[in-house]
Amino acid sequence: MLARYTRPEMAKIWSEENRYQSWLEVEILADEAWSILGEIPKEDVQKIRENATFTIQRILEIEEETRHDVVAFTRAVSESLGEEKKWVHYGLTSTDVVDTAYGYQLKQANDILRKDLSNFLEILREKALEHKYTVCMGRTHGVHAEPTTFGLKMARWYSEMKRNIERFERAAKGVEAGKISGAVGTFANIPPFVEQYVCEKLGIRAQEVSTQVLPRDLHAEYMSTLALIATSIENFATEIRGLQKSETREVEEFFAKGQKGSSAMPHKRNPIGSENMVGIARVIRGHMVTAFENVTLWHERDISHSSAERMILPDSTALLNYMLNRFGNIVKQLTVFPENMKRNMDATFGLIYSQRVLLKLIDKGMSREQAYDLVQPCTAKAWDNQIAFRPIVENQPEIMAVLTKEDLDDAFDYHYHLSGVDTIFERVGLN
Repeated sequence: MLARYTRPEMAKIWSEENRYQSWLEVEILADEAWSILGEIPKEDVQKIRENATFTIQRILEIEEETRHDVVAFTRAVSESLGEEKKWVHYGLTSTDVVDTAYGYQLKQANDILRKDLSNFLEILREKALEHKYTVCMGRTHGVHAEPTTFGLKMARWYSEMKRNIERFERAAKGVEAGKISGAVGTFANIPPFVEQYVCEKLGIRAQEVSTQVLPRDLHAEYMSTLALIATSIENFATEIRGLQKSETREVEEFFAKGQKGSSAMPHKRNPIGSENMVGIARVIRGHMVTAFENVTLWHERDISHSSAERMILPDSTALLNYMLNRFGNIVKQLTVFPENMKRNMDATFGLIYSQRVLLKLIDKGMSREQAYDLVQPCTAKAWDNQIAFRPIVENQPEIMAVLTKEDLDDAFDYHYHLSGVDTIFERVGLN
């Protein structure tokens, strides 16, 4: 986790202190469950709850000798206790603690991401409604196609993020889980009640079947969802980058007073925030691949997944937290230039209305093939000579034998292309 891309609230969740504190909470809750079953004296559990402590330094010192972090942790905790220390880690295997604590930490991280996703969705909603009728050029293959609105672009983003939130809730439920089922998942040395009790207290679910670890397809699905959300943001950011090109300049990221765009060129105002999103999305997708590699483990468990997960889970949640907040601010503060959008619509000499002319001819009874063959040469003449399309149409005898001036006025009116905007917004839930 790079401090540059880690917000304080997520850094706290994935700190060593919170990691070991989560382990300790699992240990204590397991002892509480044992005491309910009558296996551990309640007064001993109370002493453990009140007195169990650790220091990270001491854990690391012990780990130098044991080369096992959980053993080092339990010994460090035991040093803070009296005779009751014999109940620390009673009936547990290391991953009962580690995986259950991971599920608890992921729940904490997911609570933050849920809030981030909700806030980002609201920003998109407001921007979509603000620019619902802000007409702009729709482009396919990077080439002018037909008019759309900037609000419709935002509406598409809004709809995509709603789908992402649905995916996230499903995937988050998968990893917000614990397992306290013993060395190979059989509950041989610990009853299922302990698992159920601990997970309920932590606010996570008990995995219905496990080995020594939780099944890693859960984490692969979760990571693929984080990667998909990051990719959506990358997609949105790429749109902003394209629209901020100097020759286009339909939108621009907020540029603060005193901000510098280049060490060499004082005039530069670059879409650095959006470019930043693209780079981070690549990292999260890479972590997704690692999560898929972690699904395949030997028999009831090997440790090949462990080292990777220490990086990819904290990194990915922290990076997505950063992306949602930074890009949310980019969209919120985005400068939009409606006049430039209209200017760009005129840059292709009215060719964007070619389909409307084609359809007018068909409506008048002409075959599609004949109409297409009449309109296309007119478009070629306009484009090749960089001259207005409408006068060429008006000087085409076969076309004007069918169409009136009023027909052309209607065909060359961009408002026609906005007729479905209200319906689309209603479908998306933007009212």
